[in-house]
Amino acid sequence: MKRKWLAACGALVMAIGVMTGGGEALAKEKHKDIVNVSHRGASGYAPEHTLVSYQMGEKMHGDYIEIDLQMTKDGQLIAMHDEKLDRTTNGTGLVKDYTLAEIKQLDAGSWFNEKYPESANPNYEGLQVPTLEEVFKKFGKNARYYIETKSPETYPGMEKELLRLIDKYDINKKTLLIQSFSPQSLKIMNELDPSVNLIQLISYKNDAVITDDEIAAIKEYAMGVGPNHTYLNEEYVQKVVNSGLELHPYTVNDKDRMKQLIDWGVTGMFTNFPDKLHEVKKGK
Repeated sequence: MKRKWLAACGALVMAIGVMTGGGEALAKEKHKDIVNVSHRGASGYAPEHTLVSYQMGEKMHGDYIEIDLQMTKDGQLIAMHDEKLDRTTNGTGLVKDYTLAEIKQLDAGSWFNEKYPESANPNYEGLQVPTLEEVFKKFGKNARYYIETKSPETYPGMEKELLRLIDKYDINKKTLLIQSFSPQSLKIMNELDPSVNLIQLISYKNDAVITDDEIAAIKEYAMGVGPNHTYLNEEYVQKVVNSGLELHPYTVNDKDRMKQLIDWGVTGMFTNFPDKLHEVKKGK
């Protein structure tokens, strides 16, 4: 998924729009090309980072399964957003202090029923925390994975183990995306396997601004950026996209905001509700 294919597609669509005067057609095409990333799976409807949530994301037309990685005491990569077990299981403490066998005993679904009673499902009770290996086995080598190395400074060797599993299961690297807030982690990934496409995550606390130097530095190892959407503006979006970088903001759950960001020119986005973004892409 090199940036060239989006640029080529965009150029073709623009040419058609100019020749036909079809501004409306151009807008529809722009919506179609947006990458729909199921944030932690369809996490607005099911417990995040469970196989159920990932399956639901696929059924709701998510293009990518997003997987956050933590590492257990015995070196196993698991799908979990937080370094601590407390929020999304009935366990307590740090992931790194528990073995995989211990984490497998935990309930990773009941918390969702308690927090979101309107979406509660008794089948969510007792769901397990999946390993990355289990996710690969379940969805196969040609599923589109968008994987984040979380807290890589806490888990030395995380990148090497991730690549080992990617190679073991022959995951399609043409569509695979690896993201991180850590430039160092991404640079390690790039050194280990330059063929893997990388996305630099960014968190803004106020109006988003990015310099030419920052863009140039990111382009040394990554093919895109993933900023939080809250503080984005059209000028920022246009600057990043025109530089040749992909732009996948997170986490966008409102359809009007989805439409606005697409009109500004983003190339994809993360959402807890992939069905909503699918509807927007279809012009609904």
